Formats: sequence, C-alpha cells, structure tokens
Amino acid sequence: MHKRSKSCEPYSKMEERIGCTSNAATSCDDSATGRAPSSAAAAAQCSTVSVFLAKINGVARLVTAVWSKSLINQSFTISIDRPGPGGGGGGGGDGDGPVTHKVELKPWPFWSKKGGKAMDVGGGDRVDMFWDLRSAKFAAGGTSPEPAGGYYVALVSNDEVVLLLGDCKKDAYKRTKARPSLEDAVLVCRRESVFGRRSFAARARLDARRSKEHEIVIEYALAAAGSSKDPEMWITVDGFVLLHVKSLQWKFRGNETLLVDQAPVQVIWDVHDWLFAGPGTQAVFVFKPGAPPEIQEDSGGNGIQGEGTDFCFFLQAWRTE
Repeated sequence: MHKRSKSCEPYSKMEERIGCTSNAATSCDDSATGRAPSSAAAAAQCSTVSVFLAKINGVARLVTAVWSKSLINQSFTISIDRPGPGGGGGGGGDGDGPVTHKVELKPWPFWSKKGGKAMDVGGGDRVDMFWDLRSAKFAAGGTSPEPAGGYYVALVSNDEVVLLLGDCKKDAYKRTKARPSLEDAVLVCRRESVFGRRSFAARARLDARRSKEHEIVIEYALAAAGSSKDPEMWITVDGFVLLHVKSLQWKFRGNETLLVDQAPVQVIWDVHDWLFAGPGTQAVFVFKPGAPPEIQEDSGGNGIQGEGTDFCFFLQAWRTE
C-alpha cells in the first residue's frame, strides 16, 4: 500500500518554503512556543488556516483565511499581503504587514451574520469583502471552527471575484454583481489544529487541484505501565488503514509515500512529544501530494507516478489527557 521515501524534509523547512508560516498567517495557538497549552489555551487553539495565491489587479498576492473558535468566541479573519517596495505582489511586503479584517461571530442573536468591507490593500488597489453566514452549517460535535456549508466569503477586485470560499456561489455572484476571475485562486497550504486523547480526525484536500476532501484519522496506542507491548500508530484515509507504524518509540519521526485514490501522497510525522513529553503536547503531520523525486526516478516510469505540487496540509494534533 505504500513505499518508503529515501529522505525526509523537516516539516518546518517545508512550511518556510511554501509560505505556510506565522508570517503568512496568524492562528490562535501556542505551537510556535513549544509550550504545553492549558485547557483554556487549548480551546483558543482550535483553528484552521488556509493560504491562497490570488490575482488582485493582475498581481499574485497571498490571501490567508483563518477560522478560530474558543469557549467564548468564534471568528474568521482575512489577510491580504501588501505589494513589495517595487510594486510587485507575492510574498514581498512593504514593512507594514498584511491588510487584515476580522469578523467576530458573536453568540447572541443580534450579531450581523452578513456584511461587507472595503479594504485598501496598497499599491492603489482596493478589495471588497462580502460574507453571509446566516445559514452556515458546522460539523457535528462543533470540533471545527470552519463552516461545512451554507455560506460564502467573497473577495472582489476590479469587478472580478478573485477568491470565493463556501458553497453558496450563486448567492455570492448575485450579491457582488461581479464576474468570476479568469484565473482561479490557488490553495497553497492549509493548517489545522485538532485535539484528542488517542484519536485525531480532520477533513482535508490532499490535492489542491481537486475539490474532494478526505477523512483523515490518526490513532495511536501507548504501552501500558509494565507492559512489553510497544506503542503503535495508524493513519487511516477514507476508512482504509494506509500506514501502521510499530515500535513507535524508535520511529517517532519518519516519512512514507502512500497511495490515495491511486495518487501518491507523502506523509511526514513527528510524534516525539506525544511519547516523551506527556499530555498537553502536540504531534505534527504533513501531507504533500506527489511522490518524492527519488521515487519517480527509481520507478523508471513503471512505479508510483505523480506530479508534485507546492501544496501541503499540516495537521497539529494535541494530546489533551
């Protein structure tokens, strides 16, 4: 079901390379500090971060969407990178940081679930932001701060919808009175934080070019005190166990290439703190479409094939016990 990769690129370096770092997006967690979160802090860490590359007035810019949830608050934030000193877009900034607008989703019945905001994003460019969450539906159990459907968030530049989130596309185009962009925004990376004791679940795309989401479940079993049984870990995608790691105390960091819908996906994991730092710690998993270059070369055209992309899905799994 899988083939071992010959090398493992640290996930932190991968984050820096594709721009899915705290510089590109701000989430409400303490993961960067390495500290074990308290129960209150853990609640604040419930977040999803998606980074897109969108054309704004003909220039590619990074746009970050952050959904976050705590015991007392829920919100989403849109951030748009400013152009660089030379007027170019992309990752370069002019020192003032991205333009950001945060919408608080208040629990009481009178907060506005529908609104709009004009944003001056620098370089003489303006982006109009529209949202409607009046019919938003969230996943069962309320574990994810991001709606599962029944909503839209749209960004409009020069009468074009340059980024559209949610499934209510017709409503979005009707309200904005704008046409679809000739170039769709590209999902660069996504990061999600989840919590659990022995099982951690998330839904995510494993190919930015496809809209299909996969159900990812990570489970692990620690050895009981006095037991000779070694800790183990399982990674399940869409109900199929694609990876079973035995003797986890010796393989707490590693990587494999799995086949998901007949397409290769690299999986990199680091569960050191789960095993040796105790409760209140996180493990990190990276899912990257495409086979590593050495596997493509070794296959000679007859083995695992797949065109690599710059998209990655980062999963931070926090132990709560």
